[in-house]
Amino acid sequence: MDERPILVAGRRGQLALCLHDWATRQNTPIVLKGRPDLDLENAMDVERVVAAVNPSAIVNAAAFTAVDEAEDERTRAFRINRDGAAYLAAAAQLREIPFVHISTDYVFDGRKQSPYLEDDATAPLNVYGRSKLEGERAVLIACPQAVVIRTSWVYGPYGHNFLRSMVRLSTTKSTVKVVNDQHGAPTSALDLSAAILNIVRQLKSDQTSDTGGIYHLAAQGETTWHGFAAEIFAGLSRRGHAVPELRAIATAERPTPTRRPQYSRLDSSKAQRVFGVRLSPWRESLDVSLNELTKRMELTP
Repeated sequence: MDERPILVAGRRGQLALCLHDWATRQNTPIVLKGRPDLDLENAMDVERVVAAVNPSAIVNAAAFTAVDEAEDERTRAFRINRDGAAYLAAAAQLREIPFVHISTDYVFDGRKQSPYLEDDATAPLNVYGRSKLEGERAVLIACPQAVVIRTSWVYGPYGHNFLRSMVRLSTTKSTVKVVNDQHGAPTSALDLSAAILNIVRQLKSDQTSDTGGIYHLAAQGETTWHGFAAEIFAGLSRRGHAVPELRAIATAERPTPTRRPQYSRLDSSKAQRVFGVRLSPWRESLDVSLNELTKRMELTP
């Protein structure tokens, strides 16, 4: 059995921290690396870190994810989301170890109105989406056996995400307005990290199988951001916490510097067929995350 650690690029992000939690529970060696120890904009630094860790597999959970800021910081977004991803993929290819890269539903424009398949046409609406799409392509050129996982609306007990924002607002606002015309599947970072580790184990045990390529992996079901917020507040209320009034608004009523897809549900059946992984319905997973988050944030009724 290979006892070398899994290297996760990304040290403070929600997915990286959930990967660490799951790996620790499973007694799986894991190392998280991010700034300042790992600079994805520097190819030599990436190679140095990978050589020092000597991993059995690499998971790239790092990214420039500030969607609106990416419009003004285009160069840096591409350096991290495209070039940095390719540097990691090349390091994995050189060592003939599995590489899993996390991508996004933002590679689509949201016009399809039914769950997106992996081979559907991509048409990102913003710099972030374009940088992630080019990252996918760069990864698969550098490491054809890489597994690229597109996911959506990731939330969890760590980091900056919609769930944590709504929980914080519930303690400070009497009214919260949330858009009700963008549709997708809220995906638990806890569920996603467990599935990623499952996939990594399979890749490590059978590196001869031809499983490289793009996969969609998101929670079952769909909702809007308003529907997601409503379920969060309902969960808080069930736990005895006071919640604000929730109002539905249109995207046009809250303009942002960046266009976002109106519909970004992902069809995850390919991942289930190939790897046997399937995430839980989003409401079930939200309940688990709420339990975890309310404990961590020490909210009191």
